[in-house]
Amino acid sequence: MTTDDRASGPTPAPTADVTELADLRVVVDRIEGRSVCGLSVGDHLTVTRSSQLRLPEGGHFCMYALAALLPLLPAKQRALADGDWLARDCEVACPDPQERLVMRIEAGPVHRLATDELT
Repeated sequence: MTTDDRASGPTPAPTADVTELADLRVVVDRIEGRSVCGLSVGDHLTVTRSSQLRLPEGGHFCMYALAALLPLLPAKQRALADGDWLARDCEVACPDPQERLVMRIEAGPVHRLATDELT
């Protein structure tokens, strides 16, 4: 994947320590129970610049669904070995047993970011 300097800010100097991180898009893939949080199939959020969450204008995301995602997002932003289970698995379930909302994590463009500027 390529770096889009407009999206990721200035390109770090060649000698600087850099971290390559992918933007992520999390999409509600399916709801196998009853939707109680107001999310619908196709609703999404985007993770950019390591830690910034973006929602579409007027959109929302359930905090419990987000809590299920948070531990996985930093790993999914990085290149993983082909045999790593996390490189293959991209679905995450919301913890609400009646809702059974399933989200899909999709990798987007990779950006080279100055490591000192990351949280």
